[in-house]
Amino acid sequence: MSQTSLVDQKSSHIKNVLHGFFLSVGTTVAEPSTILPLIISYFSGSSVIVGIFASLLKGGAIFVQMVAAFYAQSYRYMMPYLRLVFLARFLSWFGIGLVIAIYGDSNHHITLWGIGIGLFIFSFSAGFGAIYFKDIQGKIFSNKFRGKSMAYRQFFSGLGAILSGTTAGWFLSEFEAPHSFAYLFMASALIMGFGLVAFGTIEEPPKENIKEREGSFFQFLKDSFIYFHKSTTLKNQVLAYLFSYAHLIALPFIILDAKEHIELSGYVIGLLLSVQMAGGMLSNILWGKISSAGEDLKIVYISFGMFILSFLLAIFFHNIYIYTLIFFLIGASIDGLRLAFGNLILIIAPDDKRPVYVALQANISSIGLFFPILGGAILSVSNYTTIYIVAIVMLIVGLLYIKRG
Repeated sequence: MSQTSLVDQKSSHIKNVLHGFFLSVGTTVAEPSTILPLIISYFSGSSVIVGIFASLLKGGAIFVQMVAAFYAQSYRYMMPYLRLVFLARFLSWFGIGLVIAIYGDSNHHITLWGIGIGLFIFSFSAGFGAIYFKDIQGKIFSNKFRGKSMAYRQFFSGLGAILSGTTAGWFLSEFEAPHSFAYLFMASALIMGFGLVAFGTIEEPPKENIKEREGSFFQFLKDSFIYFHKSTTLKNQVLAYLFSYAHLIALPFIILDAKEHIELSGYVIGLLLSVQMAGGMLSNILWGKISSAGEDLKIVYISFGMFILSFLLAIFFHNIYIYTLIFFLIGASIDGLRLAFGNLILIIAPDDKRPVYVALQANISSIGLFFPILGGAILSVSNYTTIYIVAIVMLIVGLLYIKRG
């Protein structure tokens, strides 16, 4: 089959969507704005520890993406390497459940170490996977069709997350902690596996424009950051994406703030989580239309605005209805930024430099994945209002970089 005939295939589109759906069902049980903070706070009362673990879920990827890009730029096919990443993520996620089941209340320190190592491996392997995954998407979809496919993917990811949130709420209500946490991780790993198999069977076209690998990794890093400094568009886009992560300064702590004002039963937690995922799911109807029209920057502006509004509401209002609205807006914003920046980097990147551009955006912006640690540190010496204000100010800075780009 020719390379052009493998572009925009319906089967690839369906498998892309299925991967997003099942992955979302699996990972939502450790959603860093709701369930994960409650799990970690069960084993440790420290707000700093909560922030660290929220960062671990995604932050491990920052260390390896440039290494992955260095080797990937000369690969004709990415799928064999992506399948290995999928296996590592499955085993690490299932392993977290096993650690909680075995140690649980008997030894909180070992349990926390086990959860931390599992989250790091899950995130670390994703650093490689993100490069392979984006490169494959760049080959199997055209620019405009990719935005449509990703909107569908995120829509069904939201649906999967709602189902997961409802199920998680049931587990938390029907089983005593920490057994409920263990069951959540092990069951969700098995569900996640269906999505990994789906994407892993996509027929990948070979890359035609292959860049010869530099003589050393350090030379590659030097050349990569020359690209970054020379391209104003790339630089401002990456910095805007970095500051978009400012929402993570406050996001893991909204649920803990809510706990002081409303009763948080297992079903209420599941409701808030489902509402957040519904915000992401339903917003993708709008995001898909805007992206298909080639206006991804408009999505970025709207998403930043909704984050700022969410934190303003969290400062001034404390009831279940407002928290429901807050999590809905947050879900829509997260999906909007994920789709827009994911598509924008593939649009501006030349074929032979695609892994480099993706890695630069991912690595530099991923510093923001550690913002929950900053939020936890601020909260340990101040209050929730302070972390909301800091998040808002940094989001405004991000808006300035968008305008400059």
